[in-house]
Amino acid sequence: MPVEHLSSVSPPASEGSLSRAVSHRAPENAAASSVPSVRVCLLTGGDDRPYALGMAAALVAQGIAIDFLGSDKLDAPELHRSSLLTFLNLRGDQNETAPLRCKVARIVAYYARLAMYAARSRAPIFHILWNNKFEHFDRTLLMLYYRLFGKRIILTAHNVNMRKRDGRDSWFNRFSLGIQYRLCHHILVHTVAMKDELIADFGIASQRVSVIPFGINNTSPATALGRREARERIGVGPSEKTLLFFGQIAPYKGLEYLIAAMSELTKEYKNLRLVIAGRVKPGYAGYWNPMRSEISLRGLENRIIQHVRFIPETEVEGYFKAADVVVIPYVEIFQSGVPFLSYSFGLPVIATDVGSLRDDIIERETGFLCQPKNPTDLARAIRIYFASELYQNLETCRNQIREFANDRYSWVRVGKILDGVYRRVLAK
Repeated sequence: MPVEHLSSVSPPASEGSLSRAVSHRAPENAAASSVPSVRVCLLTGGDDRPYALGMAAALVAQGIAIDFLGSDKLDAPELHRSSLLTFLNLRGDQNETAPLRCKVARIVAYYARLAMYAARSRAPIFHILWNNKFEHFDRTLLMLYYRLFGKRIILTAHNVNMRKRDGRDSWFNRFSLGIQYRLCHHILVHTVAMKDELIADFGIASQRVSVIPFGINNTSPATALGRREARERIGVGPSEKTLLFFGQIAPYKGLEYLIAAMSELTKEYKNLRLVIAGRVKPGYAGYWNPMRSEISLRGLENRIIQHVRFIPETEVEGYFKAADVVVIPYVEIFQSGVPFLSYSFGLPVIATDVGSLRDDIIERETGFLCQPKNPTDLARAIRIYFASELYQNLETCRNQIREFANDRYSWVRVGKILDGVYRRVLAK
């Protein structure tokens, strides 16, 4: 997902050595211990702002000292408020429109800074949230480099084998993944099914894998923006029943089934709208372009609002406040960050019964489930939702959904689990 600008950020690091990377230590946070229990290097890959910031806050709350290896995109005021957190802007600018020569220079400079940091770092634990651009290099030689300096490596595996999910798997992909998993001292996943896949497909011992909650997204800006104004911003009428599809567009997301369901539902709901908000995942234009034609052929141009582009963080709030429900018609997934983003705004979710989505959606309380690859059953679930008390009392239910999510997917819980994992890894 583009689960991807806050003002008042610090200036980017130059393209020089590590000594010129941005490093800030802010005044002591009263909530954090002055004596760190553990020191950890958090390797963010320079992306996924909500997850990286949530993780950093969770660790600081446990009194864990962090070297946060980030980028311009991740820099934020909350990374400069505790003496337990050192922000190192090793990635700097990641503007995708930059000339190729600039991109090459940036990535070479980044790996040089990273190599220098790893050689000098006093952090005994390197926690990898995401790999970088050259994933096969990161999984193999870079992992060996970290081990050379005696680092204990913990990896958060958001997807056990993403290329398998996307239909682009290969023997070399599995080979490099297997090396990374074996070079890790511990692996974190978000579902029991993911743990089972690691054990079955890669032979990872059960005791080397921990399941942690997917922390609730609490970094997207929230303002006093009201529902009516939010709807005006994205072109939705005040009385229209509004579905939201949010996130990157790719084959495993099953968007074609939602479009087919819309074709059926618009015959009976004259005020039904679907908002598609998110960019096409790089390399998948061939998946999206036929769907654009299908929308036209089905006569749905006036029923489907297409904001097919990167959605800046400052605009996220408007979509979730304007919508009546988020629809996740995935055909294959272990876990998605979209439900947790939706819950952070108190918005229910209609999802297909794949992966662990059943565990995250409480029927008639936080949303509804339907069969995957089945437009008719998806349409059925949408009808049930609009006839339910959940929709009829949506403004009241929003508060209940937020409370449910903040309790069940709290970053505090994540921090406590990780504190135990770090200590066990160091003890070994």
